[in-house]
Amino acid sequence: MATDYDAPRKSEEDLNEDSMEELKTRRAEKPTALVEEDESDLAEAYELPGADLSAEELMVRVLPAQADEFTCSSCFLVRHRSQIAREKNGLLYCRDCEG
Repeated sequence: MATDYDAPRKSEEDLNEDSMEELKTRRAEKPTALVEEDESDLAEAYELPGADLSAEELMVRVLPAQADEFTCSSCFLVRHRSQIAREKNGLLYCRDCEG
């Protein structure tokens, strides 16, 4: 926040009075709306580590390896062929593992 150093300064007592008056007028002007949230709804949104997910079903579409891809023999990630850093004994290694 910018400070105007040329403005007249107020004493602490004046500041306290002004702020109390401002708070009172703000409170009278704007009624606050209370939002009630159900705790159980909030709790359902959180995933706890180690939670039992055995009843959950995951639908994942697995694609076969493409002609322009390889699997790194070190990290076992599928990479584009432009990421090949080294080939040793028929095994391919990516740039991340060799770098």
